[in-house]
Amino acid sequence: MSVLEYLSLKPYNTFGIDACARYFCRVQTKEDMLHLIADEFQYHHKQLIIGGGSNILLCDDYDGLVIKNEITGIEKIKEDEAFVWLKSYSGTVWHDLVMYAVQHNYGGIENMALIPGTVGAAPMQNIGAYGVELKDVFVELEAIDLQTGEQHIFDKAACDFGYRHSVFKTTHKGQYFIYSVTLRLSRHPQPNVAYGDIRKTLAEWHILSPSIKEVADAVMHIRRSKLPDPAVLGNAGSFFKNPEVSDALAADLLAQYPDMPHYPLPDNRVKIPAGWLIEQCGWKGKRVGHTGNHAQQALVIVNYGDASGPEIWQHAQEVQASVQKKFGILLDAEVNIVR
Repeated sequence: MSVLEYLSLKPYNTFGIDACARYFCRVQTKEDMLHLIADEFQYHHKQLIIGGGSNILLCDDYDGLVIKNEITGIEKIKEDEAFVWLKSYSGTVWHDLVMYAVQHNYGGIENMALIPGTVGAAPMQNIGAYGVELKDVFVELEAIDLQTGEQHIFDKAACDFGYRHSVFKTTHKGQYFIYSVTLRLSRHPQPNVAYGDIRKTLAEWHILSPSIKEVADAVMHIRRSKLPDPAVLGNAGSFFKNPEVSDALAADLLAQYPDMPHYPLPDNRVKIPAGWLIEQCGWKGKRVGHTGNHAQQALVIVNYGDASGPEIWQHAQEVQASVQKKFGILLDAEVNIVR
């Protein structure tokens, strides 16, 4: 395992930002990671661990050590009549894990097809799409303490999952390297087609009793029709979280905007699509310099080729400010801002 110096990170982030890492290395085994932790070199530099680079915005050169996670693999570690337990190593591409499950008819994650990134990033923000979240199938993860090299198991309760949330974004942020993730999937899947776009697509395809493969195909069709391919147009997917507001604020907004989409939640909260809020403020399809909001999905901020990280972040803050002024809601970034 070698450490490189002054390496461009442009190939390693889906926004395509040409920032430079002061130091850069790849880890391909657990032993690589433990060796790196034991090396005094890493104690003198801040660290950034990346997988697919699909949920970061680089706002400057990184004056530290960037660690590229390339530990891959999928194992079936247990099964019974109803379920199968799959252990996937954290550098595995998430969509590859979904396709592995679909090919073996293991149900539970097909609605999360084509979510960019790696398996290790999935529990960090409890990824989800089309009515399904990681926590629905999560069993445990194995993590390595970046200071001591000690290995720990985190079950679902210890991860404290919420909407695009886990302890790895708060109290344990930057403390652990997620090495593997174990999921429990169904051997007799019952496809989840509650999401309107999935039902509509399947109906258009004249599919009445879909398999999980057909659900995954529908999800991929929807995502490709709405979201830009990062290989063609730099982006990090949804830039903001869908906000959760009080019943009272939602009622006030509905009185002004009766057509506002909204989804009641427990504890007198209501979820409102951030994309709708942004679109109402006139940002959908709007280009400002080298960046802007995508024409098909206002929630996605894109790089038209030459945008810098600060330029994209400035644009995002202007979007935030306009939504807060119009609706009284401050959007939280889902993308991690790296400086």
